[in-house]
Amino acid sequence: MHKLAYFGASLLAFAAPLAAAQDTPPPAPSETAPAAQPAQPAMSASASGSARTGPQRRFTGEDLFDLAIASDPQISPDGRRIAYVRRANDIMADRAVNAIWQIDTATGDEVAIAGTDGAAFAPRWSPDGKRLAYASTEGGSAQLWVRWMDGGERVRLTGLPTSPSSLAWSPDGKTIAYTMLVKDDGPKFGKAPANKPEGAKWAEPLEVRDLLTYRADGEGYIEPGYEKIFIVPATGGSPRQLSFGPYHDGGPLSWSRDGKTLYFGANRKPDWENDPLESEIYALDVASGGVVRLTDRNGPDASPVASPDGSKIAWLGFDDNLRAYENVQIYVMNRDGMGRRSLTANWDHSADTILWDSGGTALYAQYDDHGETRVARIGLDGSVRDVAKGLSGGGLDRPYTGGSFSVSNAGAIAFTGGTATRPAEVQLTSGGKTRMLTDLNRSLREAKAFGEVRKITAPSSHDGKEIEGWLTLPPGYVEGTRVPLILEIHGGPFAAYGPHFATDNQLYAAAGYAVLSANPRGSTSYGAAFANEIDKAYPGNDYFDLISIVDRAIALGIADPDALFVTGGSGGGVLTSWIVGKTNRFKAAVAQKPVINWTTQALTADGPAFFGRYWLGAMPWEKPELFWSRSPLSLVGQVETPTMVIVGAEDYRTPVSESEQYYTALRLRGVPTALITVPGAGHGSIAARPSQSAAKASAIIAWFEKYKQGWTRPAAD
Repeated sequence: MHKLAYFGASLLAFAAPLAAAQDTPPPAPSETAPAAQPAQPAMSASASGSARTGPQRRFTGEDLFDLAIASDPQISPDGRRIAYVRRANDIMADRAVNAIWQIDTATGDEVAIAGTDGAAFAPRWSPDGKRLAYASTEGGSAQLWVRWMDGGERVRLTGLPTSPSSLAWSPDGKTIAYTMLVKDDGPKFGKAPANKPEGAKWAEPLEVRDLLTYRADGEGYIEPGYEKIFIVPATGGSPRQLSFGPYHDGGPLSWSRDGKTLYFGANRKPDWENDPLESEIYALDVASGGVVRLTDRNGPDASPVASPDGSKIAWLGFDDNLRAYENVQIYVMNRDGMGRRSLTANWDHSADTILWDSGGTALYAQYDDHGETRVARIGLDGSVRDVAKGLSGGGLDRPYTGGSFSVSNAGAIAFTGGTATRPAEVQLTSGGKTRMLTDLNRSLREAKAFGEVRKITAPSSHDGKEIEGWLTLPPGYVEGTRVPLILEIHGGPFAAYGPHFATDNQLYAAAGYAVLSANPRGSTSYGAAFANEIDKAYPGNDYFDLISIVDRAIALGIADPDALFVTGGSGGGVLTSWIVGKTNRFKAAVAQKPVINWTTQALTADGPAFFGRYWLGAMPWEKPELFWSRSPLSLVGQVETPTMVIVGAEDYRTPVSESEQYYTALRLRGVPTALITVPGAGHGSIAARPSQSAAKASAIIAWFEKYKQGWTRPAAD
């Protein structure tokens, strides 16, 4: 199933359910060499240093292989144990390997419970806390497994043709529901002659596609088929398909209290391909397969969660006003679909994952505020109070907001959280106290010096709006010393940076640069109005915000005004190429996976029904002048800044052709440039493999070093 996302930040745009991302399976086994000890990757050279030179205190590309990060922490109903996914880089496979570990919340003791022979992910506790369901590639493709926690016995439940996701236990613990792609026959037109001689080697048959979105970043060319809902006995047996029809029925799934109904979100309209945000909440009768629609408004309704007593359903959504950004609201209705109301209409934040408290009187919700991620408890009366803060886990390469959480019956909250110099760990909040339960990178933290991260603010020269940013300083920075500055711009553009660990920033800082991660207008976590400042006007006044906060870093005596550099990925690549078309202040630039031409982007990216309609308000043939005026390619005639271009070779979100256009235009203009493609990488996976992530950062540093003294166009003969 294609999961449409805003480019660069992987923010689900309701074409798929909001919480489904945590169930995404790892690469196929054929692409991943399983490690005997996935939680303890092989030692890299940087861990021990050189006998001749001594230990290397600064963070290096080799150190990426020594990093681990916690994700998807699931606390048991009684709060005694937490199962979480530990992602550790394997130096032999050059990939992150997922394993499931268990923590005793009283003692802090940890033990690996799945993932020693193939990846394991998506742990989910049974209602009584005695069993754990999860997905694993052990023995081949991803399948459902169940482990009895006291005795350690485990069993594989399924032998499925495609990967399961959105696991959900029935209230009585006897059944597990999940979603899975059911393959379908695609269209067939034309065929080769029938008289193929024996032993002849003819070309592969024609590939015919008829979907509007026929390829997706991270998936490649989409196989014909539809995501459907299944159930399987929790002790093993034959799965049973519950939903049918030519549309995707996605997760997450939620059971009714009596176990007779499953709730899900989907767009089951005939024109579902052309309306990427639309979806409704449905009730599926488990016995008969009958489906009843519970919502009926224009806009996405997704991620339903039934209350503990079964009387109410909470869900996430918003009214679709064709704006580039909307805050995701929390809604509640009776189980028959009546009495619908928003709990957060007057709360200027966007809600993510929601969970009921055990009494059914409030909901827990994850949200971002000024670049930081928190969990709030939201009462049915609309009251809001924070119950956990410091969440992180939006990625490793750049300091995005993110993280995940779960809640025990008694209200203890397990979540992933770290700091600007520490990747996400498992933390526990209970009784007003927060404890960090893991220390996944202790040896690296003890051996390496990371750059300090400071928050700075500046009024925008455009209208005085306060713009926030975070400065990562070179390790051992001496106050009052000016150092070269890299402006590193986030993607999305509807996303946010914050005080979170980022390998790119630390690698740049280790090379002697200060790194500025800023949130210009359009960034999330500052309210809907701030985000929509770029609605139908992107890129635009966000340029002034970025230049203003760079000037602030100079005014603070940190940034060297004669040594400014700029880079960014996706939406940050858009703004990088826009900036060098507006000013020559930067010595060099690197545009990573940019959009250069909105016309070609709208017609070749994996969201053709989305980009033109929502971001520019028209299709390219309706307002060609608008598409051109917002395209960085329109400014290429003014660029005099040496600009490298980097893109994943299998990027379908901002297709390779966008980067190729810009590279060719710069070459034709005689501006120094280079085109780097990352083999096998898509848009979201451009930094997924440690060796490529290190090489990409190294290439950016090398480009900046090459042009530290600037560049002057040679005089014409």
